[in-house]
Amino acid sequence: MAAPGDKAFPVSWDQFHRDARALAWRLAGAGPFEAIVCITRGGLVPAAVVARELGIRLVETVCVASYHDYQEQGALQVLKDVAPSIRAIGDGRGRGVLVLDDLTDTGKTAQVVRAMLPDAHFATVYAKPAGRPLIDTFVTEVSQDTWIYFPWDMGLTYQAPIQPGTSG
Repeated sequence: MAAPGDKAFPVSWDQFHRDARALAWRLAGAGPFEAIVCITRGGLVPAAVVARELGIRLVETVCVASYHDYQEQGALQVLKDVAPSIRAIGDGRGRGVLVLDDLTDTGKTAQVVRAMLPDAHFATVYAKPAGRPLIDTFVTEVSQDTWIYFPWDMGLTYQAPIQPGTSG
């Protein structure tokens, strides 16, 4: 897993919106979906965009905590399970449910949620190689040692050049 200071991939609000819409385009042919389950917190923003683009009104959350200090991924903890009414879709296995997150890193979170909804369609905006096998649809793949800086985690500050020792 990458840590801040490794390869940085800053994503602006505009770029994230474009990427989330691109994800919706890819998902349009994979449905139909009766509901979205977004993995909080990262899945909240792409879920809003995809729900709008695909006309899905039923949006649920599953709350899984994994990053505890932005550098180390701790033990996974399910803070809120998927509602029984959503689990009942697709004969209780999730067929017709779209599970969304911003990123799959190691795939551990996806494994936990896939155990809840094994037949759901899993999608993320960004994917790293270790988590990619657990995801059905994604937009952009980045290397495992890349740290994605999402717009909700950033302020406007100076960014150092990629090559050390060069000035901006």
